[in-house]
Amino acid sequence: MDGEAVIYGCIRDCVAGAEAAQRLRANREAIDALPPVDMWPLICREMFGSPQRSLLLNGPHTEVVHFGAAYQGIEYEWELWMREFETLLARMYWVSATVHLETELAGTHSFFWESAGDCHRPGDARFQVRCEWTREP
Repeated sequence: MDGEAVIYGCIRDCVAGAEAAQRLRANREAIDALPPVDMWPLICREMFGSPQRSLLLNGPHTEVVHFGAAYQGIEYEWELWMREFETLLARMYWVSATVHLETELAGTHSFFWESAGDCHRPGDARFQVRCEWTREP
């Protein structure tokens, strides 16, 4: 039996001013377009959440979309999971994204995406990813 793996992380976007509502709406629409969990996809809309924008915050601040899920044997489908996640990122506004993959057998892998400019915009193919691996003794 394959060990359980947990994937969690967040997508950050710095929003301010007149563009904020449009960016938040576009990001919500990208997540809402994901398949539901009952279709058994690798990435589904139910694994994502984002707190409501606080009415008390009047200036620029970071919006955070958080996500998480537990899988059996995701290591065998990791390249596909990454492609699906990057497809979602390509449809969103964001500044950075972080994914942590914790596995029983292979330790923890952390993946970091950074926008090439001040932020990534939907349809922009320019972003970079790097991976760090840690394993506790």
